[in-house]
Amino acid sequence: MNDGSVTFDAVVVGGGPAGLTAAIALADGGARTALLARRVPYSDNRTTALLGASVDLLERLDVWRRCQDSAAPLKVMRLVDDTGRLIRAPEVRFQCDEIGIEQFGYNIDNRTLVAALEARAAELADLTRVDDEATTVVPEESVVAIVTRRDTTLGGRLVVGSDGRQSLCRDAAGIEVRRRDLNQAALTFNIGHSRPHGNVSTEFHTPQGPCVLVPLPGSRSSVVWVASPNEAERLMALSDEQLSEAIEKQSHSILGRTTVEPGRHKFPLAIERPLQIAKNRIALVGESAHVVPPIGAQGLNMGLRDAADLADIVRDALSLGEDPGSPQVLSRYAAARRSDVASRTFAIDLANRSLLSDLLPVQTARAAGLHLLGAIGPLRRLAMREGLAPSWRL
Repeated sequence: MNDGSVTFDAVVVGGGPAGLTAAIALADGGARTALLARRVPYSDNRTTALLGASVDLLERLDVWRRCQDSAAPLKVMRLVDDTGRLIRAPEVRFQCDEIGIEQFGYNIDNRTLVAALEARAAELADLTRVDDEATTVVPEESVVAIVTRRDTTLGGRLVVGSDGRQSLCRDAAGIEVRRRDLNQAALTFNIGHSRPHGNVSTEFHTPQGPCVLVPLPGSRSSVVWVASPNEAERLMALSDEQLSEAIEKQSHSILGRTTVEPGRHKFPLAIERPLQIAKNRIALVGESAHVVPPIGAQGLNMGLRDAADLADIVRDALSLGEDPGSPQVLSRYAAARRSDVASRTFAIDLANRSLLSDLLPVQTARAAGLHLLGAIGPLRRLAMREGLAPSWRL
C-alpha cells in the first residue's frame, strides 16, 4: 500500500445489481464503503423476477419505491409439461393467495432496477463511488490492496467480489471453482402480445429445457428459452417476425399474437460452485459466488441474499469492534450462505437433469413428483414458501 491510498471498511468490486445492493446494504449498516465499478449505461434488456424476500430487502434499503411502478406482479406460476413424451406430468399451478400473500414477487427489467439502485447509492454518505475498474487485487495481512486501471490505489479491510463469472477477486483470494457445462443455452428477449397475461408466469417444459414467459407491465412479457446450443443458435439467427412465430407456436398461443421486441441475448448455461465463498479478506456475492441455470428465478435472488447476509454480519462485527475482513467474520458469512446456496444449486440441477433425461424411470419419477405437488395442498404450499426464501432464514 502506498501512502496516498484510502482504506475503507469494505470495497465492493463490481456494479451489477448484486454488487450495488451489497454496497448500499453495507453503507446503510454503517460500514465505510467504496463501490469500485465503471459507470456505463445498462444496455441489456433482460429482466429479473424478484421474489418476495428480495423485494423486502429493496424496500428496507429504500430502493423499491423508485422502480416498483415499472414492475409486474407475479400472482400465479404454471408448470406445463410440453415434452410430448409417453409419460407426462400434469400441469401444476402455484397461486400466491394459497399461502396468504398478494404476489410471489415482481418481474422488472434490469435497466430500471439498476437505475434505482444507482440513485439510492448516490445518496449515502458512507458510500464512495469510484468510477473505475480493478486491475490488481492483492490480499495483505490487514487490508486488501486494489489498483485500478487509472492507477488509483484503494484499500479495504474487506473486499466484496461481485465481479462476475471471471472474478478477479475470486482469483486473488485463491478460491478454486468447480464448473460443469450443461450443453444448453438460454435465449432471452421480450415480447408484446394480444391477450393479457393476467399476472401468470408460464413455464413450458420441453425435452431441451424450459421455455418461460414472465409478465411485464401492460401486454408484454419476458421470455427465457432454454434449448440445445444448436437450437439456440438457430433461434438467435431468426428475424423478429420468424422468432415471433416460433415463440407463439412454442407457447401454444396462450398470449395470442406475439411480437418480438428489438434486442435479444444468448448465453451458454453452466453450474459453477466455488470451493469457498470467502477467503483472505475477500467475500464473494452474486455470480462470483454461484452460477445456476435460469430455472425457478433463483440466480439474482440468491445474489441479493448474499448481499443481505454479508451486510448483516459486517454490521454486527463493526458494532462489536471486530475487523470486518477477519477469518472469524468471513467464516460467519460462509456458514450463513452454505445451506441456501447448496440446496438451491442441488434442486435446480436435479430439476434440469430430470427434464432432460431419456430414462423412463427418471421421467416416471418426475411426473409422479409433479403430480404430488399439484394434488397435495400442504406439499404444494411448502414448495411455494421454500421457493420464495429458505425456511431457516425466517
